[in-house]
Amino acid sequence: MLSVISSRSSAFAIAALAACFELAPAVAHAQWWHSGPRDFEDCADIAEKAKTKQDKTAQLADCNSKFAGRRKPGGGYTYYDFMQDRSFDIAGPNPTPAEQKKIDQEYTVYLEKQRRSDIVAALNAKQLQQQEKLQEQEQKQQMQQQQQIRPATLRREPTKVPVPVASPIKSRAAAPGEIRARTRGSCVKGTFSCDWPRLSEGLNDLKKLFTPPSSLTQPTKLAKRS
Repeated sequence: MLSVISSRSSAFAIAALAACFELAPAVAHAQWWHSGPRDFEDCADIAEKAKTKQDKTAQLADCNSKFAGRRKPGGGYTYYDFMQDRSFDIAGPNPTPAEQKKIDQEYTVYLEKQRRSDIVAALNAKQLQQQEKLQEQEQKQQMQQQQQIRPATLRREPTKVPVPVASPIKSRAAAPGEIRARTRGSCVKGTFSCDWPRLSEGLNDLKKLFTPPSSLTQPTKLAKRS
């Protein structure tokens, strides 16, 4: 009877020891959970208390890898997706599977929009390039036409200005005999205007008789001088 009681008591003691060993890790795990950071901000506060700068940098990098979300002023968290350059509202410090799925779907839509915008930009650039080529061709054609027109204008003969022709009536000089005949025919005999030309002609004839020629008088003058 005593042996049975002692065996039961020893078995109970062994079971109690085993329970203590099993509960010890759970208690230790519970203590770690309560003391650990719950989000990025708590983790960053702990990293600020690091002794060295290197430890602080390493702990902040660990916080960034553990927690993707950041606290919002009004409560909740926000997740920034740098691939989309966009922020998403999430419930906890990290996106749940459902939230991550939604973020991935939005990223697919973003890629499709980006692809379309790239296609439109490429088409616009191609059209602009074609327009520039057409303008260059038009400018070349205009330059060629101008070069073809310029030699033709240079070869063109100058316009001849007609020289005025003298009137035969004006160019024809009236002879002295004709003048005398006209005056005689038009004047009235017995008047001074009609008789004076005759008298002047007679006086001229007398002067010619008494006046020697110039060719004969010149040698005599030269002889006298010598």
